[in-house]
Amino acid sequence: MAEPTAAPLVPVFIGLGANLGERERSLRAALATMDGLPGTRVQRVSPLYGSASLYAQGPDYLNAVAELRTTLAPGPLLAALQSIERAAGRARPYRNAPRTLDLDILWFGDLVIDSADLAVPHPRMAERAFVLRPLADLAPERIDPAALQAVAGQPIRQLQGPDWAAGSSMETPRMGRG
Repeated sequence: MAEPTAAPLVPVFIGLGANLGERERSLRAALATMDGLPGTRVQRVSPLYGSASLYAQGPDYLNAVAELRTTLAPGPLLAALQSIERAAGRARPYRNAPRTLDLDILWFGDLVIDSADLAVPHPRMAERAFVLRPLADLAPERIDPAALQAVAGQPIRQLQGPDWAAGSSMETPRMGRG
């Protein structure tokens, strides 16, 4: 009897953000938890950025993007990310509320998904410097320079290089490698 074929590893890009609580610690913990999901490994992490809240009141955000490789399907990955958010104290009292952790699937391989629960590519990423700048650090070939130019007026600053994530429990050599 033939052995079952392993599910293929799919590259997935996740946007990370937090503007409440111990922001950097929350982002590191989320990376470590994602790295421990079944069939999932964090491959690379962008530099850490700071940005003002665009759509709501609240403290400045910390933002980054992580590239994963996973065998999980989009639905189970989304459910796992939402569970990580809840464990970090994420509440959703209203749209764009300040948050302890925000994890968004930006790209899932080359899939296009438009369901009630998930839209991929992320429908608003082209409007947000805090997504496009760190995403361009990891996948510059996939970012249209015109999109970066369109968000150039949004205040965002690089705070640390990709080694910021090495403070998590993950293996340092894999983090931030290009």
